[in-house]
Amino acid sequence: MKKYNDRWAEVRQLLVIGWPIIVAQVSQTGMGFVDTLMSGRYGPQDLAAIAVGSSIWLPIFLAASGVLMATTPLVAHFVGASQLTRTREVLTQGAVIALVLGLVSVLLLHNTLPLLHWMAVDPALAAKTDAYLKAISWGFPAILLYQVIRSFSEGFGKTRPIMKIAILGLLANIPLNYVLIYGKLGLPELGGVGCGWATAIVMWLTLGAGILYLRRSVTFTECDLFQGSLLPTAPALGHFLRLGLPIGMALLIEVSMFAIIALLLADLGEVIVGAHQVTLSFTGMIFMIPLSISMALTIRVGHRLGAKENSGARYSAATGVMITIGFAAVSATTMVLFAPHIVSLYTDSPEIIEIAVSLIGIAAIFQFSDAIQVSCAGALRGYKDTNIPLLIVFIAYWVVGLPLGVILARTDLLVPAMGPQGFWIALVIALTIAAAMLARRLVWRSRTITCD
Repeated sequence: MKKYNDRWAEVRQLLVIGWPIIVAQVSQTGMGFVDTLMSGRYGPQDLAAIAVGSSIWLPIFLAASGVLMATTPLVAHFVGASQLTRTREVLTQGAVIALVLGLVSVLLLHNTLPLLHWMAVDPALAAKTDAYLKAISWGFPAILLYQVIRSFSEGFGKTRPIMKIAILGLLANIPLNYVLIYGKLGLPELGGVGCGWATAIVMWLTLGAGILYLRRSVTFTECDLFQGSLLPTAPALGHFLRLGLPIGMALLIEVSMFAIIALLLADLGEVIVGAHQVTLSFTGMIFMIPLSISMALTIRVGHRLGAKENSGARYSAATGVMITIGFAAVSATTMVLFAPHIVSLYTDSPEIIEIAVSLIGIAAIFQFSDAIQVSCAGALRGYKDTNIPLLIVFIAYWVVGLPLGVILARTDLLVPAMGPQGFWIALVIALTIAAAMLARRLVWRSRTITCD
């Protein structure tokens, strides 16, 4: 049996795969930041329209893209087994599913007015939000097709081209926003709705860049990607969806929980909501690093298993978990020592700063459990194990975390109502449960693996 004992070599390999993913994720997040900044300078109602609209389209996008993330482990297994021509099957399956999800997304985002009215959104704001969502919806078929290309490339371990395309999208978004928001170059002045059209255009530009990359890269020469047609069979699509749907559902569960927490805090006042949002923004940005290592783990473990290196897959998974724990130690220490300085970058309100500092102190505690759960989930995707992780996420977040958060934050059942701190303490408990259960699942799966 081959021995795996060069830990630093494995760390380097994971970081080589992972650091371009980090840059790509930050670039995608940066587009949202640019939209917020530029629409906010145009007008408060436009900023509000994008904020409300984003709370609707982002969960749809994340759930759909989560389904398509099944492309990565499926491709990685074939690459590890040196069966490159079979990766074309996966690309075709993903493309068909992406087109269907893209069209469904367009339909959903064109019919959001009833939801906005149910949310009691001001009619003028609802109209602007609806126009923004309709504009951005036209980019969904493109960006979901691109998600397949991205996951396909990542399945080969090729993450740098994806990083470059993400940076290109961010750079294109800025001038497009300016032109469409303020009505330059003879175009109408659209305000915040212009951000929706700019994002949709960037989505199509991104798809174009992705297709060009597939056609020109020598990496995919042996795959015969554009030679004739290859219609996927129903069993093949079923296999893809059995792997991808749990990933999409898990992402939706996580995102929706944070959205519900924000709604449950809304009546406590803008100071508390602002402190919660600042903490969520910062921790979300920090989370990009362990998330990227998690995605690198999916690739690395998939390659190892495809090559029948079961012990190597276990070694890679353990190394990836160690990397994210090490990063958690750095991030937690930084948050504890510099919380006031971090919050002051977002706001100069003393009330918001005081509450947000306490929330960041709580968030520092769950850096470790968050790192463990996300890295274990990434490794399990490499094992094509997604159903049980979905159940674990549901139990941790919805059965334990959210109800406990409501009890701690809004009632006196266990302790005097704690406000936002109660929700963040519940997050610590939920993430710890998820980390323990996913780690146990990973240990069991790595010992009982049968490559298929």
